Amino acid sequence: MALTAGIDDVRAAANRLRPYIHRTPLLGNRSISENAGFEVRFKCENLQRAGSFKIRGALNALLQLSEDQRNRGVVAFSSGNHAQGVALGSKLLGIRATIVMPEGSVATKVAATKGYGAEVVTSGVTAATRDTVAREIAEKTGASVIPPFDDERIIAGQGTVGLEILEEWPQVENIVVPLGGGGLLSGIAVAASSKKVFGVEPRAGNDGEQSFRSGHIVTIEPPKTIADGARTLAIGQRNFAIIREHVRDVVSVDDATLLDTLKYVMYRTKLVIEPTGALGIAAVLSKTLKLSGPTAIVISGGNLDFSLLC
Repeated sequence: MALTAGIDDVRAAANRLRPYIHRTPLLGNRSISENAGFEVRFKCENLQRAGSFKIRGALNALLQLSEDQRNRGVVAFSSGNHAQGVALGSKLLGIRATIVMPEGSVATKVAATKGYGAEVVTSGVTAATRDTVAREIAEKTGASVIPPFDDERIIAGQGTVGLEILEEWPQVENIVVPLGGGGLLSGIAVAASSKKVFGVEPRAGNDGEQSFRSGHIVTIEPPKTIADGARTLAIGQRNFAIIREHVRDVVSVDDATLLDTLKYVMYRTKLVIEPTGALGIAAVLSKTLKLSGPTAIVISGGNLDFSLLC
């Protein structure tokens, strides 16, 4: 297994995925660009199949399984969006999927995962144990594990987001990306190494920011944040190696700023965005990231728990 993914892997993933995924729009918004002080465009992965970018990496991994591996099925662990990506990808390819999700995962994400035909395991599962539970299932059943971020196939698949941005907007100078385990950020950093790429986390779960500052991977306790897609305990090893080399900075925003930004941007754009998907926008509009020049911000998902708006 390769230690990481390169640009050729990302290009190969783009060709592999083309028949299965949406090429999501890169949308501008005049009022938000005026607020930021420079041109901003949103890469709308909230409009992707299964509601997030995650199907890109999941399908890229699934499509590279042997016939024997497909027959044995797959198992994945996720709080939500990777679960849906693996579940839908498996349905498209006729593969049996088991998804391990922590108790307390967003109910709509659990329901969607089941709706794609996957078996969901939640009983007794926490954010800290989901990986272990999934690997125990794989050992018993012979299923292949499809990890959420620390895998070169996942990184290459997520990097196709970056390729699409560059193809549509070669003049872009900055790309701002939500950060959880690091699959999306590292993939885009590989695909867009000639641009300035930034990562954004929730303040309560800023293990990646701490890792970036210290130069080594920092592990934290399960974070309490509305950005459920970024409730990771540590960044992936492969992801961190790429991020250290190619990413300009990693910052964080608090949940209050994130929620205010989410509501403001939904009102202005009429897009449905989940909190993790709004991380990059929050960092730019709050000036946590002090940028200038054409900037693409990745909206990573739109699987919103609408109770947050009440």
